[in-house]
Amino acid sequence: MGKWYEEAVFYHMYPIGMTGAPRVNEGGPAEHRFRELIKWLPHIEELGCTAIYIGPLFESTSHGYDTKDYKSVDRRLGDNQDFKEFVEEAHKRKIKIVVDGVFNHTGREFFAFRDIQKNRENSPYCSWYKGINFGWDNPYHDGFGYEAWRNCFELVNLNLWEPKVREYLLDVIGFWIEEFQIDGIRLDCADCLDFSFMEEMRRYVDARKEDFWLMGEVIHGDYSRYVKPGMLNSVTNYELHKGLYSGHNDHNYFEIAHTIRRQFDQNGGIYKGAKLYSFVDNHDVDRLASKLTHKEHLPLVYTLLYTLPGIPSIYYGSEWGIEGKKEGPNDDYLRPAVNLEEVLKEVPNPELMEWIQLLGKIHREYPACSNGEYKELVLTNRQYAYARIQGDSGIIAAVNNDEQEAKIQIPAPFSEKTYRSLTDDEVWEPENGKILLTLKPSESKLLEFH
Repeated sequence: MGKWYEEAVFYHMYPIGMTGAPRVNEGGPAEHRFRELIKWLPHIEELGCTAIYIGPLFESTSHGYDTKDYKSVDRRLGDNQDFKEFVEEAHKRKIKIVVDGVFNHTGREFFAFRDIQKNRENSPYCSWYKGINFGWDNPYHDGFGYEAWRNCFELVNLNLWEPKVREYLLDVIGFWIEEFQIDGIRLDCADCLDFSFMEEMRRYVDARKEDFWLMGEVIHGDYSRYVKPGMLNSVTNYELHKGLYSGHNDHNYFEIAHTIRRQFDQNGGIYKGAKLYSFVDNHDVDRLASKLTHKEHLPLVYTLLYTLPGIPSIYYGSEWGIEGKKEGPNDDYLRPAVNLEEVLKEVPNPELMEWIQLLGKIHREYPACSNGEYKELVLTNRQYAYARIQGDSGIIAAVNNDEQEAKIQIPAPFSEKTYRSLTDDEVWEPENGKILLTLKPSESKLLEFH
């Protein structure tokens, strides 16, 4: 058995959006919306997900990433006791919980920034932030300048070279492990964090909880700078995310296969052995159903997500093919409120949800999906087949993005074995070392062998 996170299937929850919480935190008493979120757990379990990435959760001013209190759950969602109960209920179902760690910046209502506004040069927290300059001003006219994340001045960049800042943030992590028994942290903007801080974090969590998962949000660059012993376990695989939808829109499986070959090939893949976090959409990018030109390709994309190397994740609502596109800087359309009970009464795309449930079951029952060696078998613009092999057993995935039926000859990884469909009663005995497979338009097939 590998570590839990290496074989996990994640469900990604953006709680402020999915519960319909107000987009601005006006203060006031806690609203107990975690009771609604607990109702999602049976559905998440039925999908075959074994872990939840939920966040942001720290008390914040608006979208969740402008933290004002690191040790309180956002009152729009509930209080700390509510979140404790959520984690306990998830753990009863053997579902792990990973939360957002927003450690690159704070909001303007965070106590240290408030102290600088009040006491200016005399504040003991001037060194907590980057670029504090009392000779300048900022768009909020505080009478001093500061470095903001991507010029979003509601997000003030922390100075992670200040020992007191590191000490404070590590204490926050300890608090969330101790208080809530979380199983991991997704580091927001990991590509902006100092490497030495992430190394310090690794040592800190390893001393406090076994198999604690650290995953970083990294968009561009060399992922292997982050994923290595003493640093992070995983990062977001944005490179694969792009190929998964554009490879279908352009009828170009070469794009996806090239990415996988470059990243994970046994002979020289640059991230060989790493388990990157795979996704087709999330709270920052357009929904998959809005990105795909042909909606009938939705199940194909999920087949690849679950069977290619990586840790698959589902963004809430996308199991029903809901749509959503960014409108300029506005992400609200990607983060809609969803009434689970209403949706489950009349599921918008029941075939897609059932296919994702089946993929979750296959992922759990066939460890080769997580740990098997990747072997490309067939590649054309419109057809793609590969095996995930563990020892002398595993699975074959074959997909057809064409509007026409396709007959393909797949080189059998083991010519003496029998290959069985994981969706019906079809069986194949290789002929001259080849499996002769017929794929309908926009169809995927999964075969097992042992």
